[in-house]
Amino acid sequence: MPAMAHDDLFDPAHYAATLADFGAARTLPAWCYTDPAFYQRETERCFRPNWHFIGHESEIADPGQYISTDLVLGPVMVIRGRDDTLRAFANTCRHRGARLLGAGHGRCAAIVCPYHSWTYDHTGALRGAPSMDEMPGFAREDWGLVGLRLESCNGFLWVTANRHAPALEDYLGDFVGRFRGYDFAAMRVVRREVYDVACNWKVLAENALEEYHTGTVHAGSLGQQHSVPVETDGHWCAIFIPQETSLSVLPGEAAPFRHITGLEPPASDGAYFTMLYPNTQFACTQDSMWCVTFHPVGPEQTRVRVAFCFPEQTASCDNFDSDSGRYFERWIAGIEEDNAIGPVQQQGLRSFASVPGPYGPKEFAVHKMNQWIVRTVIGG
Repeated sequence: MPAMAHDDLFDPAHYAATLADFGAARTLPAWCYTDPAFYQRETERCFRPNWHFIGHESEIADPGQYISTDLVLGPVMVIRGRDDTLRAFANTCRHRGARLLGAGHGRCAAIVCPYHSWTYDHTGALRGAPSMDEMPGFAREDWGLVGLRLESCNGFLWVTANRHAPALEDYLGDFVGRFRGYDFAAMRVVRREVYDVACNWKVLAENALEEYHTGTVHAGSLGQQHSVPVETDGHWCAIFIPQETSLSVLPGEAAPFRHITGLEPPASDGAYFTMLYPNTQFACTQDSMWCVTFHPVGPEQTRVRVAFCFPEQTASCDNFDSDSGRYFERWIAGIEEDNAIGPVQQQGLRSFASVPGPYGPKEFAVHKMNQWIVRTVIGG
């Protein structure tokens, strides 16, 4: 890749071919996946102002339960209070900035700083600060946790630090209405996995939006799949793979669980693979779903977080533990194969010879996502 001044990276002329109509368009320049300056601008414009996926309400159903995770915003927490209200906070002590809750899920009677024992209740109010009463002018009510906006979309939780961001349902457009039949609020997260992958986050997100690779990368597992375009309105895109049986199990395997009650065509006749911009995929089949977040850690490093979900009725059935193994076998096989090919692409993107190429005939959703990135980062 030729050397380039950072200011020149953001010349709209470099991205005109990506903004062209599908068929004539070209992929993003390689520096979009490798250059620290592009990565910084991308996090500032694509990530920081927008909504970030956290998890499902069922994971923190009881008072004191919390989800703690790391985002581009830094560490954040969502906790259910004794009044049954969910609240989101920056996960940083107001004293010297120590992280308060470790990453993952848990329960606490109070939020206690591990450094100097400043103590906060579930509303974020500072309740204890050893020795600070000796400091002139110190008032505990001035030093509560920094709150974040928190909204639930049919049971799934999202946060943003942007007070001016549109309401989540407005941001997602027609996604909410079109996926109402899945009854996300009645889902239960039954397992989570986390992976660290040596590639740019877009490499993995783009891979999740096309089936062109399936006959090669997944030749021995999922096999070749065939998708059709999905027209969307809002900050999301998708592909749809028609198939009468659930794509949540390997080809040839019988899916043991019943389809989601009330699911209508086209959802009842296949699987959706979505991308809720910038970086969260809801993959929805007739009997289950999985949520994947491609969290950028650096220009060439991504943390992949996966939550596997079933309807509450399915997850509570007597044979769930034994029969769900077929689903995890398929899910883990596909995810690990995708994670393995990501660094291979990343290595090639570092080549001086890597220039924008043509999109394949089934890469329409990749093109749509790339256009959103260009318009958000560059404009136009």
